Amino acid sequence: MTRERPKALSLTDAAAERVKELMAGRDAGYLRIGVKNGGCAGMEYVMDYVAQPDPLDERVDDKGVSIVVDGKSLLFLLGSMIDYETTTLHSKFVFRNPNETDACGCGESVTLVAAKLDS
Repeated sequence: MTRERPKALSLTDAAAERVKELMAGRDAGYLRIGVKNGGCAGMEYVMDYVAQPDPLDERVDDKGVSIVVDGKSLLFLLGSMIDYETTTLHSKFVFRNPNETDACGCGESVTLVAAKLDS
């Protein structure tokens, strides 16, 4: 018997609704999520529109939307919950990432460690 693989990450209802809004009327098929080196804490979250996932990307279907996770970023994002937050001063996606060990004061970059996989 094969068990279903857990999702690489998940979305809150607010994040899923915002992704639906962003993707409506776009030619791009997916929102692609990843991390890159940068910022004072070492890494930054990145989001981009793509027509097709790369061969190593992980597709995530959650709450009626399909997103892809960059294959090179996957171990840094495993277990993350993506939320969409609106306050008086800003509206933005917020990553709640169990692999995050530190963040810079301005909130633009984070320190991440790769997720430990059970054998």
